[in-house]
Amino acid sequence: MVRDDAELLDAWRGGDKAAGEQLFERHFDAVARFFHNKVRDSMEDLIQKTFLACVETRDRFRGDASFRTYVFAVAHNVLCKHLRSKRREHERIDFDSVSVHDLDPGPSTVFAKRREQQLLVNALRRIPLDCQVVLELYFWERLSAGELARVLDVPEGTVRTRIRRAKQLLEQAMHAVASSPAEATTTIQDLEAWAASLREYSDGNVSPPRVR
Repeated sequence: MVRDDAELLDAWRGGDKAAGEQLFERHFDAVARFFHNKVRDSMEDLIQKTFLACVETRDRFRGDASFRTYVFAVAHNVLCKHLRSKRREHERIDFDSVSVHDLDPGPSTVFAKRREQQLLVNALRRIPLDCQVVLELYFWERLSAGELARVLDVPEGTVRTRIRRAKQLLEQAMHAVASSPAEATTTIQDLEAWAASLREYSDGNVSPPRVR
């Protein structure tokens, strides 16, 4: 019998370590996807920190949202803390205007077979982080506006506005990095399909952590 997240979480709280292992293995790929296009050299460490934070705060999770949403909220906090730690103390980072490309202009580590996929990856890294997070969770993980609001701890109306703005900025970024206007246009016209295809990538060098 397959147990849902709530049942696994209850069992984990009761001391069933195997339930915790199963819960993390169920959500590991999604957490890896979350970090994959935002950091280049510390993804494994951030994944570990995310799951460790879930372990340390599991008794605070009240179940008023899905465990999947909770995991993304933790991952988002871990990412922001990591990026802030790389700047000097007096330097404030506004994730509504700063992109991961601004913070680390090197190439993405995301595997992409098609030019259109790579174009999308590169463009996502060039829009503000808040917008990148919204679009990747919206397209790759199919989170609703309500779920995104919980992840980002903002009103649902703010999320809907951010999605619209993010799509506009992504289109601009695509035209900026595309090899031709036609390439940008065709990718934008079939954006959801290209975004969905990127969901299939995986990083064979990263494996799920062990639950304590």
